[in-house]
Amino acid sequence: MPTSSASTTDASAKPTAAGGGVQSLERAFDLLERMADAGGEVGLSELSAASGLPLPTIHRLMRTLVACGYVRQQPNRRYSLGPRLIRLGESASRLLGTWARPYLARLVEETGETANMALLDGDEIVYVAQVPSKHSMRMFTEVGRRVLPHSTGVGKALLAHTPAEEVRALLARTGMPAATEKTITTPEGFLEALEKVRKTGYAVDDNEQEIGVRCLAVSVPNSPTAAAISISGPAGRVTQEVAESFVPILQGVAAELSVALQSQTPA
Repeated sequence: MPTSSASTTDASAKPTAAGGGVQSLERAFDLLERMADAGGEVGLSELSAASGLPLPTIHRLMRTLVACGYVRQQPNRRYSLGPRLIRLGESASRLLGTWARPYLARLVEETGETANMALLDGDEIVYVAQVPSKHSMRMFTEVGRRVLPHSTGVGKALLAHTPAEEVRALLARTGMPAATEKTITTPEGFLEALEKVRKTGYAVDDNEQEIGVRCLAVSVPNSPTAAAISISGPAGRVTQEVAESFVPILQGVAAELSVALQSQTPA
């Protein structure tokens, strides 16, 4: 992997006194996360304002990240996330799905319905794990499938606590195409649905992604990356009455999965 000589001479590469980590690495990852939060493309002055780091330090770090392929400099001199991150993200998603499978299997045992885990990747929802129901009539969502957040229960669960202006910006970027006649297709309607998620503690996809299918979803609290789990099945089986008993199960499994994921993350 290419390296930059600037990174070897920068005084910020010395270990930090507090955690024993390498400060330049901490700063580099912080910049990558800030770039992701900004939509994947930023200018150096924006990064400096957001991070509080001086421009020369940011320039050295970005030059190293560009050399390694994790950042790309655009013709307009702004910086975007680079293609080398894709492989890391895909591998991390697969590993996250592997960790989640035993918990999804418990959901299937206790509810009888198909269980899924999904992440918010950019402006899209991506399914990273699934355990199918044992019913002959069951719902299949392919692992790796990408959908838009406004038509899914997991999308609502993941965006429920996102500021309204950020939700509106996301919806403006993706549009709100109707997957069925029950899909929410206005920002106001979606924001009302998110308010309901905050009040009830769970999200519902009521025939909004696929006619005849109802989904119940909750977010995984304090997950290292924003994640949600769900159960889905025929609308005739996943009724409102059933939801009252299924939601506490979903919330309990989400809490246990949260603890398990955090234990995999170094302090």
